[in-house]
Amino acid sequence: MTVIVITGGSRGIGLGLAHAFASRGCHVVICGRDETSVTAAAEQSGALGVPADVTSRADVRRLWDTATERFGRVDHWINNAGIALAPRLLHDIPEDDVRRLVDVNLVGAINGCAVAVERMLDQGGGFVWNMVGFGSNGRVSRGMAPYGSTKRALAYLHDTLTLEAKGTPVRIGLLSPGLVVTELVAGNDLRSDLRGRRQQVYYEVLSDPLDVVAPWLATRVLSATRNGTRAERLTGPKACGRLATALLRGRLHPALRAT
Repeated sequence: MTVIVITGGSRGIGLGLAHAFASRGCHVVICGRDETSVTAAAEQSGALGVPADVTSRADVRRLWDTATERFGRVDHWINNAGIALAPRLLHDIPEDDVRRLVDVNLVGAINGCAVAVERMLDQGGGFVWNMVGFGSNGRVSRGMAPYGSTKRALAYLHDTLTLEAKGTPVRIGLLSPGLVVTELVAGNDLRSDLRGRRQQVYYEVLSDPLDVVAPWLATRVLSATRNGTRAERLTGPKACGRLATALLRGRLHPALRAT
């Protein structure tokens, strides 16, 4: 059976992925910083839960060791752990908040990649995935400077590791879920004073529910074979198609009709 490790798997997209992989007969291992929430998520999804902080490479190594001790190997390692802040101008964000965001979103992914690539070389192969988000394609928005910077960096990390993995049995992949309806989008983004009505409607038209996105991502992960694979749900042409369809159906807000 395929063995999947998902960092940050106790809620949001990570938990949705755990359910999706488990329903496909995979062995799933998830981690999170809070032991109580990880235990609850593991019981809910049928995964093995491991308390771990991805900003600690020792914790990440322990996560790998726990997975392989239980299941013998890791076929797919997904760096999903991440946090976000409510959109605010950069000078209004406390330094500690920025540091924590960068540590989890970027350092955590780097730790995961370093450990997983090293161990997969030892075991003879495997796939390492990074979950990107807003900013990874260079798009900018007010209030998103720290978060978007980390996701842009993950896109660079993907390209570099793809190059480094060439000629080895390790494969590198990128997951881009698009706009997913989670507590993050509903709580932090749509209610931000920095976002005008136009940006809010973009979210309303382009976002998808988690129970649609997670199975889509899981299918792409399990079918991937090529180093450098990119599984991108909401590409530019797809977004334009949705906006055009919403306009034709009379569902597009007037604020967007002139764009």
